[in-house]
Amino acid sequence: MPGGHIFRDFDHAIRNLKDEVLLMASLTRQNLERATRALIERDIELSRTVIGDDSEVDDLEMKVDHTGMEILVRHHPVATDLRLVISSMKISTCLERISDHAVNIAKRAKKICKGSDLPEVTLVEPLYALADSLLRDAMTAFTDHNIELAEGLKLRDKELDKMHKSLISSLSQQLEEANGKSESLLHLIFVVRSLERVGDLAVNIGEDAVFLGTAQDIRHSSRKETKDTESD
Repeated sequence: MPGGHIFRDFDHAIRNLKDEVLLMASLTRQNLERATRALIERDIELSRTVIGDDSEVDDLEMKVDHTGMEILVRHHPVATDLRLVISSMKISTCLERISDHAVNIAKRAKKICKGSDLPEVTLVEPLYALADSLLRDAMTAFTDHNIELAEGLKLRDKELDKMHKSLISSLSQQLEEANGKSESLLHLIFVVRSLERVGDLAVNIGEDAVFLGTAQDIRHSSRKETKDTESD
């Protein structure tokens, strides 16, 4: 039956799209974990692995875009299916950027490892743990259609912002005092900034999860609420 064949093709394409996004998320989290571990354990080879593996994430982003566009052109999805395609393509962009930040961390780790031991690298562990939990929960919110979990990411990201600000202030102060490790401290500051950006991108994924589940665009809702409060 022609109609049944079309529906099977559509279901297969949707499953492929979901699988590609989930695989991309898994590889991205792995790259981020390995990059952070390379920094803390002074493992240059692991840094090189992260840099090399980023191409897999890039390839998957293109696959998600190709699959998504093919679904849009061939099947003309509507409602939840349409939102799934749009959200998947946007999320893949966020994941690719997160993997880029993992590569940045790995490159900085390589440079730090070439210098003398830097005990301050352990200070990034709490930031990594929170950034990774935000990314993990953002993807869970997307796959499970968990709106409450998605909406809670923004508040948790504020805690990451506080940790980021505090650590940047501390490292900047040490940078001024130098003691021969100013270059390594500067690289570490960029690592901290990358981890903060991971949190922001995880929030973006959460916003796409809300859009998927409710058709609501909450990207600038907090800004609008602030404006409304100021105008009252």
